[in-house]
Amino acid sequence: MTTDDGAPETGAFEIETPDEPRPFRYDGEVRPGEKRHVRYEVSETYLGDPVEVPVTVINGTEPGPRVFCTAAIHGDELNGVKVCQELARRYDPSDIAGTLVILHVANVPAYHAQQRYVPIYDLDLNRSFPGKAGANTAERTAAELWDAFLSKCDVGLDFHTSTRNRTTMYHTRADVTAPGVERLTRAFGANVVLAGGGDEGSLRAAATRAGIPTVTVEMGKAHRFQPVLIEKALDGVASVLAEYGLVEGAVSWPGWYRVVSPEDQKKWLRADEGGLVEMQWGPYPLVREGETICTVTDHFSREEHVVAAPFTGLLVGVLENPVALPGHPLGHLVSVDEATAREIEAEIRSGEFDGYRANGGAWRAGDEQN
Repeated sequence: MTTDDGAPETGAFEIETPDEPRPFRYDGEVRPGEKRHVRYEVSETYLGDPVEVPVTVINGTEPGPRVFCTAAIHGDELNGVKVCQELARRYDPSDIAGTLVILHVANVPAYHAQQRYVPIYDLDLNRSFPGKAGANTAERTAAELWDAFLSKCDVGLDFHTSTRNRTTMYHTRADVTAPGVERLTRAFGANVVLAGGGDEGSLRAAATRAGIPTVTVEMGKAHRFQPVLIEKALDGVASVLAEYGLVEGAVSWPGWYRVVSPEDQKKWLRADEGGLVEMQWGPYPLVREGETICTVTDHFSREEHVVAAPFTGLLVGVLENPVALPGHPLGHLVSVDEATAREIEAEIRSGEFDGYRANGGAWRAGDEQN
């Protein structure tokens, strides 16, 4: 476990580790020392063909906890898919004390359509956990995944990106007041944590409520791979595996750490007028109170509306579509105190802080892959 300065701590929530390595059982069985790639059937198409989720189970030669990693619960959010592919390639049973369960693409119909929701009825798989047999398509899928894999794990990481036409700063979301969650959050090592229970039916909320500490990782934007963010996430997973004893290695500490509670200052900045949006913030996502974040102008350039930062903070999410209607979100701003702001400014000066707008829409030069 880790403390405020990154050192180990103890807590009331502990994961029981078996004395002997154990098989991982779903409809089949993955024995200790085995790595298995399966396509697990969760539904059927209109033609009656199986809808199969790609799953990798790496069952270590030594006993230990079980950790799940999930991606593409929203089908167009692809950074996590690459993270999962690399995890499945990188680790073997001889590396693991415990079990790593990887759901590469949780929402296969949405992934095929390259859209957020289950097609036709626009069902949100991430509002459907732990699922229910005999319910709608999304809840049935959630139940299949929950019963076979997720409910049998001890902790979990669920990888997401922003929705289309937006991007999000690398951060996590977690209910840090729930047993065991803050340990997981700190071990993953993202600087910013948006704290809260999560939406009803989200995997994070359902798993945490069931006693499986789970963190949502938000990273970048939909429909692409962003290598810098993918590498950061892989480092975060390695840190988590080290924290829980699945692998040997150091537990990372991000240097500065900001938990944004529901009571803290955070705000979605929204357009009050329709028009053309020009982002003015940056090139780094730290903005000071009163600084211009963007402008909204009409097509004749006769009217310009300035959207300024109401407080000093970090833009953890921003609009990428350069047009807006009244009410459209322009940016998600979370507050930081002066000490944290100075730490961020020091990282900017040293070149350690990722600057999204500094690199033409990439997190670092040469990063973007469409």
